[in-house]
Amino acid sequence: MKNSLIIRTEATYSLNFLVYIQNIFLNQNQSKEEFKFPFIPIKYDFKEDFQLCYKKLWDEISHRISVHPINDIEIFNDEKDLFYQRLFKESNESLKHYTDVYQSYKIWWDSFAGHFSVERSIDDIGQKLYTELENSLEQKGIISHKELNISLIYDECLLVNLDVSSCFTVLSTNDFFINYKEILPKLLKHL
Repeated sequence: MKNSLIIRTEATYSLNFLVYIQNIFLNQNQSKEEFKFPFIPIKYDFKEDFQLCYKKLWDEISHRISVHPINDIEIFNDEKDLFYQRLFKESNESLKHYTDVYQSYKIWWDSFAGHFSVERSIDDIGQKLYTELENSLEQKGIISHKELNISLIYDECLLVNLDVSSCFTVLSTNDFFINYKEILPKLLKHL
């Protein structure tokens, strides 16, 4: 019997927005040589326990997306205050800054330079990954009928360890281009 492995790769709104916020947070305490996109020269009022709150929110959102990918756009559009409430100190100024960050991200992500470009950046190497996974499974005599959902993020998530489950993982574009050799064995363990 032939493998019927299905890989679905999607650049999610919500997880990429979390990476966007993460980078703003990290930029506040880094030298300009270490700045990450986006660089916004405003001091944001993040919660004191930002990193812990971030991890909890990341875990919650990634779980909801892993259960059903449609949850992503619903979280981003219908629950946009969730990010503010969990990660920012509440004040009128902080809310205004958050609203500007949300709008800035949305404009970028909805443009060709955002969502479209991130997804298309891995077209060829994503096909290569699929072929190598399928061939490796076949060589090992493993028949897989699973659907693997890959949530693609535009930059590394430095505040959370990205776990792989049997049907869901989060990979950055860096993983595809810089850490590619690590992806295949990591995914094979869970298929």
